[in-house]
Amino acid sequence: MTHAPQLNLPDADFYGFEGLLSETEQEKLAQLRRFLADEVLPYADTWWNEARFPAELLPKLADLGLSTPVQQGYSPLFAGLVIAEITRADTSIATFFMVHHDLFVEALHAFGSEEQKDRLLEDARALRITGAFALTEPEHGSDVAGGMATTAVRDGDTWILNGTKRWIGNGTFCDYMVLWAKEPGTGRTRGFLLNANLPGVTRTRIENKTALRTVQNADIVLTDVRVPEADLLAGVDSFDDTKQLLRGSRIMVGWQAVGAQMAAFDVARDYAVGRLQFGRPLASFQLIQQQLVQMLGNTVASTGMLARVTELEHGGYAARSGSPGEMARAALAKSYASARMRESVAIGRSLLGGNGIVTDYRMARIFADAEAIYTYEGTYEINSLIVGRDITGVSALR
Repeated sequence: MTHAPQLNLPDADFYGFEGLLSETEQEKLAQLRRFLADEVLPYADTWWNEARFPAELLPKLADLGLSTPVQQGYSPLFAGLVIAEITRADTSIATFFMVHHDLFVEALHAFGSEEQKDRLLEDARALRITGAFALTEPEHGSDVAGGMATTAVRDGDTWILNGTKRWIGNGTFCDYMVLWAKEPGTGRTRGFLLNANLPGVTRTRIENKTALRTVQNADIVLTDVRVPEADLLAGVDSFDDTKQLLRGSRIMVGWQAVGAQMAAFDVARDYAVGRLQFGRPLASFQLIQQQLVQMLGNTVASTGMLARVTELEHGGYAARSGSPGEMARAALAKSYASARMRESVAIGRSLLGGNGIVTDYRMARIFADAEAIYTYEGTYEINSLIVGRDITGVSALR
């Protein structure tokens, strides 16, 4: 048996980044932490095992008032720590939160017309309607910018959409999705606020996942779907607008890598302190202490990198310095933090021994979900090549 004693031990935020927040932000983060402890942590393993999304959680999540925090005047660091903290409790709920708020709601903020915002924004922020972000296609993931096959053809005052999308988080139940398509005549990328219940939209849940089982990913098939001109995203001119959203989302996935490491450290440290082997706590063995320190070092390094890149993203550094490297900085933070995360969760899973492969001890879920973080919003390899292009001036992506 494992009995973790109640000790006043240092937190995974070993360098105190949370202390950089305002008093109001610290209180809000504490409120979020209490909510997660009461409403998410006790149930997350069950949701994951059953591959069931807890729709009943949404009104309570909305009551926290954390939709797009920077838009509400909170600091960028606070926004990142919100994602890390939700991930620390459950990567799946954090992924839902990010898809809806950091992609769908942010798209409304950034590119919606005043009419579109008046019609949808308040309900979206309050989770009375839910959103998805439909970009990836069955044959086009990393190369979707040049290879997008979904088409949008204007027909009078409507657009006709045809094509397929894959891996669309929230796609099975969302009310709307920000959907991206290419206009064949001009080659321009268009964005739409697609009502997901329109005739011609078919949504099928992707089954048999070994990560993010609570998240409802969907295959989307569009067959002659007619979308009114009023639902064309007014502010989208090209795929570069998509990149603006993806850059911010990539940084937030980096914060997920921070949160996953915090979770792995929490579970591994508690287990090591409470688990007795050879008549002693696991934590008394030198190798176990070294493993915990490695996990902590990875977590602190990742937090520092994400804190800085988040500040740069929202502080207008690139515009002031003339640097073209905004996406490269986001890519480096995501790739580095996700690599450190992969190492950290592997150490944590090993430290728990056989108990590390059953969800009863949380670590198995943390370990499995980390693979999704490592892959989405640009794989480790693709993000590395984005940085490589920036620092050499030579593109390996051809």
